[in-house]
Order: sequence, then C-alpha cells, then structure tokens
Amino acid sequence: MTRTSRRVLLLAGLATPSLARAQRRPLRIVIPFPPGGGVDSLGRVLADRLAPVLDQAVVVDNRSGGGGLIGADAVAKAPADGTTIGVIGAATLCAAPFLQASMPFDVARDFRAVTQISDSAVLLGVNAALAQQRGWTDLGAMLGWARANPGAIRVAHAGVGTVSHLAMSALNAQASVELTLVPYRGGAQAATDVLTGTIEGSADLPSALIPLAEGGRLRLLGASSGTRLSLLPGVPAFAETIGLAGFDIRSWNMILAPAATPEAEIARLHAGLRQVATSSGFRDALRSLGYDAVSSASPAVAAQLVRDETPRWQRLVQASGARVE
Repeated sequence: MTRTSRRVLLLAGLATPSLARAQRRPLRIVIPFPPGGGVDSLGRVLADRLAPVLDQAVVVDNRSGGGGLIGADAVAKAPADGTTIGVIGAATLCAAPFLQASMPFDVARDFRAVTQISDSAVLLGVNAALAQQRGWTDLGAMLGWARANPGAIRVAHAGVGTVSHLAMSALNAQASVELTLVPYRGGAQAATDVLTGTIEGSADLPSALIPLAEGGRLRLLGASSGTRLSLLPGVPAFAETIGLAGFDIRSWNMILAPAATPEAEIARLHAGLRQVATSSGFRDALRSLGYDAVSSASPAVAAQLVRDETPRWQRLVQASGARVE
C-alpha cells in the first residue's frame, strides 16, 4: 500500500463518526400534555441537556389529550429505531388500565422502560385566610374540622383518574372524611377559585401550588408522599398525620421507548439520560419545576418500578370508584 493510500484510509476512518452523527435522525421526546405545563417544562429542560450528551438533535413533540393516553399511544406506535421516547406518568401507566373501558395500548407489551426521570407528589393547599379563620394549622386540624362538617371542604383536582384525584380519594378513605372533590380542566382556574374563596382547597403538583404559597395566600398542609419532598422540607408528608401512617402516593415520570427498540439503542439512551439526570444543573432545573430528578440504575430497574406500582394504583382506582367511559 502506498503512503498516499494509507493517508486516504486514515482520513476516511476519522470522518466516519462525524458522518454518522450528521446522518442520525433527531430524537423525538413525546410529551403527552400541552405546552406550558410542568411535564412540558420537564421535557424541554431534558431536551436541551440531552442533545449535547447524545451529540444528536432532540425535539419536543406535544401530543396532548385523553389524560396522557394520546401521547403514550404515539410512543407505543412510533418506529422502534431509537428515535422516539416519551415522558409518561405513573397515572397513565399504572392507573389508566383500570379506569378506561378500553386502552389503545398494552403497557407491558408495547413499551420498553428506559429510566425513571422524575419524582414528585400531590400537594394539598388551602386558602390561607380561611385556614387561619378556621384553625387549620396543619392537616390533622383540617381533617378534624372536615369530620365535623362533612362535605363542607371543597378541593379542586385535575380530573377523574388523575393522580390528584386518586390521592384525595385515598385521603378521604384513610382519614374517614368527606372532602368534596371538584374536577377542574386547568390548574389556573382552580388556583383562582381557591385564592378568591370560591372553593377551599386545591390538590395539585408542586409547580402549580408553590408560587401561590410563596405569595402567602395559600397554605400548604401536606404532600401525598410517604416522606417529605426534598424540595419542600418544611411541608409535612400526609403520613406524618395521625391516622395516615403508610400513606404514600407519588407522581413520577418514566422515559419509555417503543417495545421493539434495539437493545443497543436502549443502552445508548439510558447512558445519556443517566448522565443528564445525575448532573447538578438538571437537578436544580427540575427542583425549580417542583420535581426531584431521578435516574434508574438500569432499564430493568425502571421496568420493575412499573410492575411494582401497578397493583397499588389498581387498589387506588378501585377504592375511588372512578371510571372513565
């Protein structure tokens, strides 16, 4: 082989990785909710940080509707070539199969878990002025008042079968109270009604309620998680209240790919997502949105979480009596 030939082969070899990167299709992150919400913000933060790690363009695709089912179905039916993942929540994966008369996909058959990406919980907040007037200094005091006044406390939630609805239904059952649960199409209207005193409280994710609490017009009485959220160390967990031991309902999000995605692509995505999720910048960004960043040790660990959580969510649905036709 001539010296010139060896040089040509060497240059060709050096060019190959760059050429492969240039030819790689963008990674699509499906968000099953409209722009502007907490999950959408999470997805956009993730996309911005994942692109340089994977050395690949990353785009966000909002596919809202059906309480998250339309977006999840888009992931299930996408080409299984490593170019589509979705940010799918616990209620969609573990509760919806027991709420819906029919499902457009099978959770166990149609998805491949890559990693858990976030963890959070439902917060219960009440009108601060009303809480002071009625002596609701903590969750126990409010529940005591609720027992003496059945149905008199109205609490907003995001709709039948959502994590906020199921958490409040579970609170009613375990605490033996009768909070009147009121579905709202959007958190903004619910917040307005709580602040004006139209209803007494709201059950929502931290991103919706923390700004209101910081303004002093909303009092946070507790979080539905079994332990306090690291981003809200001053807000007690429901489980700390007498009679609510063991209460633990978390709102987590999982990164999923179509089931037939090749193992090599799953490994590549998991490595990139883990690098992002364990970075301090990503953790800080998610805390500002009301989430704790999480990274599963492996895709198998992520898949096991879905399997472990499903029976518990099934019990929550059955206890709530909820059904979506």
